[in-house]
Amino acid sequence: MLGDAALGAGGGYDRAAAAGSEAEGAARRRGQGQRPKEAAPTRGGPAARMSNAREKKRAKKMRNQPSSVTLSSDYGPCHSGIQHHNGGSRSFQTPKQDLYPESSQGYQQQRHPYQSPGPSYRNEQYFSKGQNRSEKERGRGGWRGGRQNVSQEMPKYITASTFAQARAAEISAMLKAVKQKSSNSLVFQTLPRHMRRRAMSHNIKRLPRRLREIAKKEAEKAVHQKKEHSKSKCRKARRRHVNLVVEFNRRQKKNIWLETHIWHAKRFHMVKKWGYCLGERPTTKSYRACYRAMTKHCLLQDLSYYCCLELNGKEEDLLKVLASMCNIDTGPTFAAVPCLSGRIQGSLVLYHANRYPEDALGPITFIWKPKDECYVTSKMRQLWIWTHPSLKQDILTELKSVFQCTEPVETCSPEPVVTFCQEKKQPDVAMSVGRKRKREDDGEKAVPLKKIIGDGTRVPLQPYCWTSQTTGVVISDLTMEILRYRLIGPLTHCVLTEALKTASVQTEMADAETELNNWWVENCKDSEKVSLHQRQEAIFELLQGISSPSEIPAGTILGLTVGDPRVNLPKKRSKALPNPEKYQDNENIRQLLLEGVPVECAHSFIWDQTICKNVTENKIPEQDLNRMRGELLVPGSQLDLGPRESKIPILLVQQPGKVAGEDRPGWGSGWDICLPKGWGMAFWIPFIYQGARVGGLQESLKHSEYKRTPHIPNDYPDCPAGVQFQEDLESILLEKFKRRPPAKRANYVKLGTLAPFLCPWGQLTRDWEVRNKAQEESVLASSPDRMSCAIESQVPCDPNPGLIIEDSQGDRVTCSQGDMMEERTTIQNLCTEHEDATSNGFFVVRSRKLLRQLSAWCRPTCGKGQRVRPASKLGQKEMTEEALLPIFKCYRRALVWVSLSLLRKGSPELHAMICVPTQEDFLQLDKDQLFCGPQEPKHRDMFKHKILKLKERKKKKNNGKALESGASHALEAKAVEEHKELILGLWPDPLPDVTSHCSRILLGFVTQGDFSLAAGCGEALGFVNLTGLLHMLSSQPADKKGLVLLRTPASLQYRFARLNIEV
Repeated sequence: MLGDAALGAGGGYDRAAAAGSEAEGAARRRGQGQRPKEAAPTRGGPAARMSNAREKKRAKKMRNQPSSVTLSSDYGPCHSGIQHHNGGSRSFQTPKQDLYPESSQGYQQQRHPYQSPGPSYRNEQYFSKGQNRSEKERGRGGWRGGRQNVSQEMPKYITASTFAQARAAEISAMLKAVKQKSSNSLVFQTLPRHMRRRAMSHNIKRLPRRLREIAKKEAEKAVHQKKEHSKSKCRKARRRHVNLVVEFNRRQKKNIWLETHIWHAKRFHMVKKWGYCLGERPTTKSYRACYRAMTKHCLLQDLSYYCCLELNGKEEDLLKVLASMCNIDTGPTFAAVPCLSGRIQGSLVLYHANRYPEDALGPITFIWKPKDECYVTSKMRQLWIWTHPSLKQDILTELKSVFQCTEPVETCSPEPVVTFCQEKKQPDVAMSVGRKRKREDDGEKAVPLKKIIGDGTRVPLQPYCWTSQTTGVVISDLTMEILRYRLIGPLTHCVLTEALKTASVQTEMADAETELNNWWVENCKDSEKVSLHQRQEAIFELLQGISSPSEIPAGTILGLTVGDPRVNLPKKRSKALPNPEKYQDNENIRQLLLEGVPVECAHSFIWDQTICKNVTENKIPEQDLNRMRGELLVPGSQLDLGPRESKIPILLVQQPGKVAGEDRPGWGSGWDICLPKGWGMAFWIPFIYQGARVGGLQESLKHSEYKRTPHIPNDYPDCPAGVQFQEDLESILLEKFKRRPPAKRANYVKLGTLAPFLCPWGQLTRDWEVRNKAQEESVLASSPDRMSCAIESQVPCDPNPGLIIEDSQGDRVTCSQGDMMEERTTIQNLCTEHEDATSNGFFVVRSRKLLRQLSAWCRPTCGKGQRVRPASKLGQKEMTEEALLPIFKCYRRALVWVSLSLLRKGSPELHAMICVPTQEDFLQLDKDQLFCGPQEPKHRDMFKHKILKLKERKKKKNNGKALESGASHALEAKAVEEHKELILGLWPDPLPDVTSHCSRILLGFVTQGDFSLAAGCGEALGFVNLTGLLHMLSSQPADKKGLVLLRTPASLQYRFARLNIEV
C-alpha cells in the first residue's frame, strides 16, 4: 500500500528509476570534476508568467509562517545518495512528468543533513545556473514545491515515533502562530466590517461565540493596565454636583481655586501663580474695552487671592511693635489718627524691624476695626493687614518674630470627604463586562456627602493662629476667609446701588429650628444698632448721587448689611446708568464729600468671625432659589423671601485711584467690597448683570501702569518677592530666547545690551558708587574744607533768621532758624543711620520729603511757552553743591521710582535702558525739533569666535578625533569648561561696567513700558540710580532738566523722554 502511494498517479517506477540513475550519473560527474551540461533555454510564455505571479503571491502569504521542523535519518544502503527527512514536506511527494524535458537538465546539489528544508522557492541553491525560477517550480497541476527535476525513491517504511514527533512540532508551531496576534487590533476589529457593531467595544455578547473568550481576556488585561477609576465612569455620573465638588477639591490641592474659578476658566486664559489658579486675560479681544470700562464705566476684578492677617491685642502693644517695622518718612503709619479710628484705610511699606530703609518686606494696606460705643474704654483692638500672596510668608514670619509668637493656637484639621457609597471591594471586572453601569443606593448605609465651601482656604494640618506669651497678641491668618472684589470706574456707584439692597429690619425668626439670621434678629432688637443701620443705608443711597468715587475722601470705609443679591437679579444683562434725579446739590451730599463717612458708620458685622461662619453655613442654595422662582404665580416676577432672605455683612473701602502728578487726577478710582466666604458667585453674577466688565491680572498691571504706581511684586526690587519675580522672569525669557534659532534672534552683544532679560540693580548701584567716590576724591583734593562744611548741613547758610517759602499746596510757610537747626539734626541722624546700611545692598528711596525735593529739581525752570518756576518758588531748596553732597553721603546705593513720557514716536519695552544724553544730543535737538535721538554704534561680538571654536571641538569629539597628547587633551577640556556657558548673542557672567559700556552713560532700567491709551504716547515706569540722577540734573541746562534717552534692548535707536518723579 505504501508502494502504491509512492508511485503516485500518472507516473511509474521506471521514470523514477531513470531519474534516479540520471541523478547518480550527475553525482559521479561532480566527483570526477566534470562540469554539468548547461541547461537549455526555456520556452517562456503566458503559463510561465502566470506561474511566476502565483509564486510571488504565495511567497507574500507564507513569509510569516514558521519553517518546517525536520529530523534527518539514513534508511539503508539503497538510499545512500538521498537524505530522507521524516519531518520534511517533500518526502511523500511523487515527481510528475516534466512537460519540458529540456528544462530538467542540470546538476543537483546535495542538501546538508541538518539543514531545515523550508519552502523550496526560498532556496536559490536548488536551482541550476541560468534557469528561470518559475520554470523549475512549475508543474502540471499548477504550483508545486520541491525539486521537480529530481526523482526520489519513497521509503518503504517510516519510524512512527520520529514521524509523530515531527508532526507534533509542526502542529504546535501552527497553533502558536494562530494564537499570536500580528497587530495591536482588538478582537472585534478583526471581524469584517459588515459584521462589526459599535456595542462590541463594551459588550462581549455582541461578538460571535468563538471570540468571546478572547474578548474577556483582553478586557481583563486592559483593566489591569489602566488606573482604577470610580464605579461611575459615565459622563452623567461625573457631572453630578456632588462628584464635581469632590473632583474640584482634588484638582486644587496644589493651586487654590477662587470661588469664581469656574466662571473665569470658561472665559479667561488661566495661569498658576503664587499658589493660586488665576485668570490672566480674557479670551476675547477686550484690551481697549477694559480700558474704556476703567475710564467711563466699571471694571470688576476678583482680588480674593490677597491675604488677610488679623492681629488682636492691646492697642499700645500693637502700635509699639508695629512702629519698628515702618517709618514716618514714607507717609502715614499705623498710628495715624484717621486710620487708627477705623474710618480710613491706610497703606505703607513694611520693613524688617529697625532696618529702615533697607530690608523692605513689601507694601500692605491695613484697616483698624472701629471702637464700639459700648466698649470705648476697652483697650483691645482688632487690625486687618492685607498683603499680596507673594509677600505673605515673609511678612507673617516677621510679625511672629517681633510679637514673639511661638505656639500655634489653632490648627486646620481636614475632615475626610466621602463620595457616594464606597464599596468594600471592587467587583470582578471580567464578570461586570457587558453589564450596564448603575448607581447603587445603600439607603441608610450611604455616607452623606460633605459639601466644601471655599476648600483650599487653609492648608491641612497647618497652623493658622498664633499667640504671644509676653504681650498676649493673637495673629490669625484669614486668607480666603474674607473675599475681596474691586470695582474700578466712574459708574461704580451705579453698579453697587443697583446690585445691592440694604437688609430690612427683622425682629422675628423665620424658622425656630434653624439658625438663619438669628444674629441679625438679635441685633435688630437693639434700637441703637437699628439706628446705625439706617444711617449706613442713607449714606449708601447718597452714593448714587455722586458722579465718581474720586470725589469721596481717599480710603473711606463704609460698613453695611445687605440682603441676598440673587433676589434682585434682573431678567437679562444691562448697563447701569446714573439717575439724573439723584444728582441733586443737597446738603447731605456736600457734607459727605467734605467730611467723609462718620466713624460709627464704618462699623460692620464682618469683623465677627462667628457671624461670618453663620452667614456662610446658612446660605440658601441656588437650587432652592430656582425652585422658588419656578413656583411663582407670575413667571419672572420679583421673588420675595421675606424673613427667610439671608443677611450678609459687607465692608466697602474706597480706592483713591491716581493721586500723584498733575494730569488725570482721580483716574482709576473705585470701591473694594469685602465679603464672607461662600458668597462669591452670589455677588459676582449681579455685578456682571449690571454691566461691569471683568478683568484679570493683565488689567491689574495696566491699571497700575496708567496710575504710574509700582505694581506688586514686579516693581519692588528690594523685596524678597521682587527678587524672586526677577529670577523667574529671567528664566522664562532666557528659555524663550534659546528656543529660537541663532539666525532668528537678536545678538545683544552687538547691540550693546548687557542684560536684556534682567535688571542688574546691584551692579548698577555699585558702579555708580565707584564713579561717585572717584568724583569725591577729586573734590577733596581741590577743596577739602568745602566738603566738610557741606556734610554738616544740607541747607545752604543764610544770614536771614527766617525765610518765607511756599509749600506744595501754595501756602506761605515761615521757616525759623530753630526749624532749620532741627532739620540739620534730622539729616545728620539719617546719615549716621545709613552709613552702615548702604554697604550691604541697594534700596529704594521712599522718603516723601526727599522725593518732593527730587521732583522739583527734575522740572525745567524755563523754556518756550513755560512759566519760570524755580525750586525756591515750589518750597524746595535750590540745587547747589552743598545740597547735593549730603545726599551723596547718605544715599550711596539708592534707586528712585520715576515715570517717563516719550517726546516723539516710539513705544518703550520691558528692560529698556534709561541713559544720560550728551551736550551734542541737546544741540542736535535744538537744531531739529523732529530729531528723535542718536543711534548707538554697533559693537563687536568678541564671543562669537570662541563659541564657534567650542562647537568645532565638540564636533571633533563626537567624531572621535582625539588629540595626540594627553596634555593637549587636558587643555582642550579646560577650554571647553570655560566656554560651556557661552550663548551666542548674550554676555556671559560677570558683566563689565554697566554704566559706561555704551556711548551714553546708563542711568537705570524700565520695568513697565507700553503705548499708553490714557496719555496717547509711549510711557514707561522704572528705577534710576539716585547718584546718577543728581549728577545728570546738575549738568543739564535749565530748559532741558529731566530729559533722558530711552533705548530698547533689541534696538540701537535712542529716543528722548521726559523724566518725572510724582509724589
